[in-house]
Amino acid sequence: MTLAQRLWFGSGALAILVGAAFIALILAVSTQREATEREARSKEATVAALQVEKLVLDVETGIHGLTITGSRSYLEPYEQARAELPQRIATLRALVANDPRQRARTAELVRLIGEYEAYAAAMVSLVRETPEIGRDPLVINEAKRYTDEVRLRFRRFRAAEDMLAADAARVASSRSRLAFVVGGIAVGASMLLIVLFGVVLSRSIGRPIRSVASGARRLASGELSLRLPVEGAGEVGELTRSFNAMAERLEQSRRELEAQNEELRESERMKTELVSIVSHELRTPLASVLGFTALLLKREFDAPSRRHYLGIVDAQARRLAALLEDFLDVQRIEHEGVDLAAERIDLALLLDEQAQLYAAQSPNHRLEVALAERPLTVRADPGRIAQVVGNLLSNAIKYSPAGGTVELVATRRGDGVRIAVRDEGLGIPEDQQSRIFTKFFRGDAGATGITGTGLGLAVSREIVEAHGGSIGFDSDPGEGTTFWLELPDVNGDTTTTKYKEAGG
Repeated sequence: MTLAQRLWFGSGALAILVGAAFIALILAVSTQREATEREARSKEATVAALQVEKLVLDVETGIHGLTITGSRSYLEPYEQARAELPQRIATLRALVANDPRQRARTAELVRLIGEYEAYAAAMVSLVRETPEIGRDPLVINEAKRYTDEVRLRFRRFRAAEDMLAADAARVASSRSRLAFVVGGIAVGASMLLIVLFGVVLSRSIGRPIRSVASGARRLASGELSLRLPVEGAGEVGELTRSFNAMAERLEQSRRELEAQNEELRESERMKTELVSIVSHELRTPLASVLGFTALLLKREFDAPSRRHYLGIVDAQARRLAALLEDFLDVQRIEHEGVDLAAERIDLALLLDEQAQLYAAQSPNHRLEVALAERPLTVRADPGRIAQVVGNLLSNAIKYSPAGGTVELVATRRGDGVRIAVRDEGLGIPEDQQSRIFTKFFRGDAGATGITGTGLGLAVSREIVEAHGGSIGFDSDPGEGTTFWLELPDVNGDTTTTKYKEAGG
């Protein structure tokens, strides 16, 4: 349920409770008013009945005075009462018109009064003609019977009216109490709901918003790892989740910036190392070329000496050319990828050639070749594979300055070939092993006087991976290093392929 839905639900419940309280109070007032009106009608009906009863008594008094005294003066109340009775009876009938039982009692009273009036009129006529008849016990008893019956009916009428008024008052009181109880409960529930509504708003809106505001301050101060607990309903919970998503994106952006800064620092470091390497590696051969060239120009030497000096110049010039070729090779690989002219070759012959070439570089090293079988055919670019093997052999010789054995081993591995170069040299420190294939990284080589640019292994990895193979090493500091590479044997004709570093 969203926050808006909760607010609508709470507001609706509160409106219902408040409406119920008002309805209960209105019902209580209405019931009380109805009871009051019913009681007032009962009183008016009782008064009207008493008035009718008084007129009947006036009729009885007039007849009784006439029969005892024989004087016509007693007929005045009788005549007046008979004249007023129709109006009073009509008033009584109107007051009890809404109550069937009282209406029936009134009708019975009217019938008895009518009979008594007829009897009284007959008695008046008889007494006028024969005054002694009024004193007859039979006549007196008959008159008494009529009047007693009328009085009894009036008493019953008044008692019923009193009972109706009492019942109406009792029902009104009961309904009023019920209405007040319902109203009180509704008012109490409304107050409780208002309090709960405030608590819910505080917990569902106030606390999460305060938490988000506090988190925003902490986030602005640089605490990008901050994550808020997701609390609150609907929109408030969505606000918290959006805050966490924003913080996560900011933290990711910071990590990306840090990575970019690290790349820039690494690039700057590599640039510095490149300047240092170039200045160091170029200085010696260039000084040799310049020095011996100047010497040959200034002085005359015999043919053997001149040939010897020219050989030194040629070797140093070739060293400069190889250094320049390494830089150009790296640039081509980074921008264009590795060009491969793949063909079916015998690695055994290629490894023998490389071993013979590098065996003559150092009299202090013994280079051994161990091939599991001959031929070792594989589909590859012979020039590039020779470049990789030559670089590994050259490094094995350079990084074992004390001499020793350098082993060149090749074995068949499934559908491919594994080549390994082992030396008994310095080894690679553990803290430098993760960067060994990084461009321009030479570890402690510069401090130990070992020449190089730090590009050979980086280029070798690109070449091997361009063939679909892999390259790695195992090293124990102080005990030597083994570099290995694995090439898959892919069947096919001679083709030219291009591998780019950026996923090509």
